[in-house]
Amino acid sequence: MPSKTLKYAYFPGCVAQGACRELYQSTAALTQALGIELIELKKAACCGSGTFKEDSQLLEDTVNARNIALAEQLNLPLLTHCSTCQGVIGHVDERLKELQHTDTAYVEQVNGLLKKEGCSPYQGSTEVKHLLWALVTDYGMEALQERVTRKLSGLKCAAFYGCYLLRAQKSIPFDDPFNPESMETVFKTVGATPVYYRGRTQCCGWPISSYAPTQSFKMAGAHIQEALDAGADCLVTPCPLCHLNLDSRQPEVEKVIGSSLGLPVLHLPQLVALALGISPKQLGLDRHIVSTQPVLEKLGL
Repeated sequence: MPSKTLKYAYFPGCVAQGACRELYQSTAALTQALGIELIELKKAACCGSGTFKEDSQLLEDTVNARNIALAEQLNLPLLTHCSTCQGVIGHVDERLKELQHTDTAYVEQVNGLLKKEGCSPYQGSTEVKHLLWALVTDYGMEALQERVTRKLSGLKCAAFYGCYLLRAQKSIPFDDPFNPESMETVFKTVGATPVYYRGRTQCCGWPISSYAPTQSFKMAGAHIQEALDAGADCLVTPCPLCHLNLDSRQPEVEKVIGSSLGLPVLHLPQLVALALGISPKQLGLDRHIVSTQPVLEKLGL
């Protein structure tokens, strides 16, 4: 166990409370099992998934300054399990912290809008951290390994980082944005075998799926096929939007690329929680479009 109880202001985001409810379930199961305390930010708003700034940078900054301020009120780091939320909120936090030194009038404008709505001001006093990095840097791999009761031996896992987690911010102190290893480190800690392939740090295609679905599904299909060719039993992603394009839309992807795939796609907390002995049902592994049964059978479940 870590030397102190870990506690975070929890930003679950929209997708985990809707289309990917199993992510919300599995995050709760995992953090409870590890003794990590989450204070859910019930009053938080959607981060905008990068679309707000297309209309107004001020809108994106203000909405997410409010989200960060909710965590600051609790004097806690903001924790998300969505790469897109991490990228957007983390980038806003990074921008505003810089602007506190270079353009105080802009930060005052943001805080003026928050005050008008009766919200606390943004102070720049906390950090935005993805669940992946909380596990690796705060909880620690040695402590996690001690909690493993069901080693995922023989399971070949291909990480799908996507783009927002790694490159939406100017700098991330937790991993290399072009050659990351944090997901693979987690895989090895729980007894699984990492599988490397070219597309693991590329875009899943979700951002263009609404207006260029063919191109989007070709992108997703190429990544899934590469992982299969590399011998993966499953993809594991830290982003529910990537999950939607890679799992929920995999049947549509198959039609576009003209070949069958059938590769299960797991959320990161589902994989880790399996190694802690938590039941597949409790983790929502029966909610996926692509059956996770091959993964469970490989693990003797």
